[in-house]
Amino acid sequence: MTAIDRITAAMAEGTFEVIEPRDGMPCVAVAADGLRALMECLRNDCGFETNTFVTAIDRSAGALAIEPCYEVTYQFLSHAHGDRIRVRVRVPLTDPKVPTITDLWPGTSFCERECYDMFGIVFEGHPDLRRLLMPEGYDHHPLRKDFPHRGIEPDRLYREWERGRAATR
Repeated sequence: MTAIDRITAAMAEGTFEVIEPRDGMPCVAVAADGLRALMECLRNDCGFETNTFVTAIDRSAGALAIEPCYEVTYQFLSHAHGDRIRVRVRVPLTDPKVPTITDLWPGTSFCERECYDMFGIVFEGHPDLRRLLMPEGYDHHPLRKDFPHRGIEPDRLYREWERGRAATR
């Protein structure tokens, strides 16, 4: 039985869409409001015990621009069945948020924090959603296509921190 067969047997019809894979890995797309149910199904009913990554793609500009513009991508591994699956959910530019899955797969915490830090996608219910790579107070999300490549002043933030640190000495 394939991963798609296991999901289809466990989930109600019409709650997700099977996407034809380009690389051979099964892939499904789900709406943001159905994401949590699908994630619980993957862990509890389909044997996907490991989340291998969470990332996002910004599709807000260029010839391939679409709305909703962010595509959050999850990948899972089933050791018991020896297969993988990829899950995609699209979220809007104006209020990019999806539910966290850290309660289902605790190791996902840092992947979600990185995705939040680089793209500004909020993982609702995350126990410690704060910046991971960029400093707190940094005004930008570097992997967004609207990231200003010119005109940002990174030293401004460092000068502010240094003044605050010098004042507490």
